[in-house]
Amino acid sequence: MVKEINIKDLLRVIEKRFWIIILMIFLSIAAGWIHSKYFTTPLYQTSTKIIIGADPGYMKTLQVIIKDSTVLQKVANQLKLPFSADALAGKIIVDNIDDSQVVRISVVDTNPERAAQIANKTASVFKNEVPNIVNFRDVRILSEANVNPWPINESSNSSLIEAMGIGFVIGLGLVFLMDSLDETINKESEIEEYLGIPILGNVSRMTRRNIMKKNRMRLNIAIKGESYD
Repeated sequence: MVKEINIKDLLRVIEKRFWIIILMIFLSIAAGWIHSKYFTTPLYQTSTKIIIGADPGYMKTLQVIIKDSTVLQKVANQLKLPFSADALAGKIIVDNIDDSQVVRISVVDTNPERAAQIANKTASVFKNEVPNIVNFRDVRILSEANVNPWPINESSNSSLIEAMGIGFVIGLGLVFLMDSLDETINKESEIEEYLGIPILGNVSRMTRRNIMKKNRMRLNIAIKGESYD
């Protein structure tokens, strides 16, 4: 038999075990916070700005040189960094601000002080080395990088909302799963559905299994009565 979906029944099921949804939301938020606090490596970003007095076409060439191993190997050696020039290049982002002559050198690292040191040293080494590489000298430091104590990958409001959504979906699924496994009869209409006859008066709390058992017994008695006739 196909049961009709009743909105009131669905709301009743949710209301009956609404505490499960609240619990799952709380646990999801707590799990997300613990993962972010103890299992996620914080990353810090800072940047320095330099002015390169070159035309747009030449500017792209100079930006490539900033991340070249010729420059970054000197940076790694001077700062005594525990990684190679190639690894250092993966921490550096070079971009041109609004197609101007201002170039931003951003660094992402697990140590905020080291990130600032790398950014400032990269700008300094580039300024000193670029005349030897391409005979270009019009490079000036506009602003130095400062230590940024705030991780860029810490939990945000969007992560909190995402955790709440996951908890709600899990909780809602558990509520309907538990309801489908619950064999308790809560309304007279459910008894009428299983027995196929109207119920007059009040009934005590029963289970679907008991109702089905009694229904089969009634059917067997009726069959035996017909056979005697």
